[in-house]
Amino acid sequence: MDTQQYLSMFLEESMDNLQTLNESLLELEQQPNDIDKLNEIFRVAHTIKGMAATMGYNDMAELTHKMEDVLSKFREGQLKVTQRVVTVLFECLDTLEKMVDDVAEGIEGEKDIADIMKQLESIAEGESIEEEEEKEVEAQEMKVEDNSVKDRLQLNEYDINVIKQAGEKGFNSQEINIVLDENTLLKSARAFLIFKSLEENGEIIKSIPSAEDIENENFDFELSLVYITTKEDKEVFDIVSNISEVSKVEVSEIDLSSNKIKQIAENNVKVVTESEIREKEIEETSKNSEPKHEVKSSEEVKKPKAKEEHKERENNGIHKKAHQSVRVDLERLDKFMNMVSELVIHRTRLEQISTSYKLGELNETLEQVARTTSDLQDLVMKIRMLPLDVVFNRFPRMIRDLSVELNKEMEFVIEGQDTELDRTVIDEIGEPLIHLIRNAADHGIESKEDRIAKGKKPVGRIKLSAYQEGTKAVIKVEDDGKGIEVEKVRIKAERMGISTDGMSDNDIRNLIFLQGFSTNEQVTDISGRGVGMDVVKTKIAALGGTVDVISEIDKGSTFIIKLPLTLQIIQALLVKVGSETMAISLGYIDRVIDYSEELLKKTNGKEVIIYRGNVIPLVRVNENIGLEVGEDEKRFIVIVNVGEKTVGLLVDGLLGQQEIVIKPLGKTLQGLKEYIGATILGDGLVTLILDVAALI
Repeated sequence: MDTQQYLSMFLEESMDNLQTLNESLLELEQQPNDIDKLNEIFRVAHTIKGMAATMGYNDMAELTHKMEDVLSKFREGQLKVTQRVVTVLFECLDTLEKMVDDVAEGIEGEKDIADIMKQLESIAEGESIEEEEEKEVEAQEMKVEDNSVKDRLQLNEYDINVIKQAGEKGFNSQEINIVLDENTLLKSARAFLIFKSLEENGEIIKSIPSAEDIENENFDFELSLVYITTKEDKEVFDIVSNISEVSKVEVSEIDLSSNKIKQIAENNVKVVTESEIREKEIEETSKNSEPKHEVKSSEEVKKPKAKEEHKERENNGIHKKAHQSVRVDLERLDKFMNMVSELVIHRTRLEQISTSYKLGELNETLEQVARTTSDLQDLVMKIRMLPLDVVFNRFPRMIRDLSVELNKEMEFVIEGQDTELDRTVIDEIGEPLIHLIRNAADHGIESKEDRIAKGKKPVGRIKLSAYQEGTKAVIKVEDDGKGIEVEKVRIKAERMGISTDGMSDNDIRNLIFLQGFSTNEQVTDISGRGVGMDVVKTKIAALGGTVDVISEIDKGSTFIIKLPLTLQIIQALLVKVGSETMAISLGYIDRVIDYSEELLKKTNGKEVIIYRGNVIPLVRVNENIGLEVGEDEKRFIVIVNVGEKTVGLLVDGLLGQQEIVIKPLGKTLQGLKEYIGATILGDGLVTLILDVAALI
């Protein structure tokens, strides 16, 4: 089979499934008795194994199979969820992720998985035996009245809990004993059909013999199942007995509370001849013969009411389709975005021509075109948007590992992960956030003893939150640690030759973003060599964003990142600087005021303006970018907010507001830090877009 056509699907789904496993294992470690979570982990691992085997990646399939062995010990109650076991499972996931990455990059050659396989085997075989006695003691202590039922079905604590939960929610729990015809050619395929038919109406929570034995046809002709369903026993009997090559079916109701099993239906089923089933056999053997026997809790069984409503809708011809989506190559999306950008430019040009030549008849059509273009633009923006969750979901695992590595107890809180950002921003924001979170864990959060001595809770708290604010997204990384000592930063700054005269405490704290600036005397593997913070600043500035820090001693620190929601099309104010036209993103602008000499003051040798009782630093844009200014120009001050700072930009004229398309400057002009890009105006003029954050 040519598997290459399915490669991209395999890679995407494998990464999604591995991330789901990461998150689920974290939750299972916190709540070891969460049956639903265990079910989910087992199902996802089973899916990864099946996909890897189908694609021919045997090492991956083998590793996942060993992982399934450990997970099945959890499910059977033979193994307890401990930090050591979960750590080994995480190592297994990391190895699988590297394998998937190698496949994506076309790197051939087998990964050395002997060590991790050995660890998984020792857990699956060794620890489960050691805990067997504990399991037996627990089983004796459980007050289950119907011992004969439990023994016969080999029910453990997990199974009994599921059956009890099912009963409480009004579901039926049944024991199904099935005998296949002795002439059955493909027992595994027949078992697969039985499982498939039953799982359409409920869930199988136990099978004897085990799943692996059924898969390998390592059983005689008898199957015993524990089944949870909304169907009555007679209906279940009919479902199974109508499957060919089934010679005998017994369906009994499991009733743990009343200390009895109620026999409902038993009958010999007519054996269908080989010629009668040949047609079905061809269809079955073409499918994967692996029985789908994943464990699910009774809560996941569909309720009768929902089924009736669904059936009624189908009968009335109102069959609502499930949510559908199509995978689209990112390159195509980028091309689509560029085409829409060009359309915006030409629309602006047409509007200008219409105004210049006073073509009234063209106005109505142009308004329609403008509306359609705006809708198209909004649509393509939304298509490009991704929730921050795709970045945030990797951090709980990271905090868990740091907690073990640093021997600090830490609580991690995530809020606003559904806030959406442009894909380009999403791709780049991960690295800065990793630096900030590792820094908070290493430098921010104190040791348990120090926290107790300060009267704090022993468990440190790191919070990652996001929300939308106008045309920007705000991301905060907060910790309740020791905070940033201003004096330490000041001393380090003086040592580096940076004058801190006239700077506020907050300005001094923000010096930590300078290149090579670190107040930590000791280099660690966690926080690195003092290069983390300038990387954060550089990355975020490249995305047209800002980063600031607010901190209080022994209360903690908050890093505030502000990013544009999109990097392609923005609303901008066009201004004159000297004889040139420049653009400033409206996202930064607070207001525009007339400039007059009376507003201007000097403090510490720097120009400021007094506006509404506030002292605002003034930046002469023409001097910053080296342009001469005419004497007779009417000038304006554009007041902008960048992070926590407010600054006035002195410009030489206003040309109005316009929607502009940001075009990158290219390699030749990449060194110009004062600009984030350029745009083409309606009259064909190429205009530079000022980087406000860099200017101040």
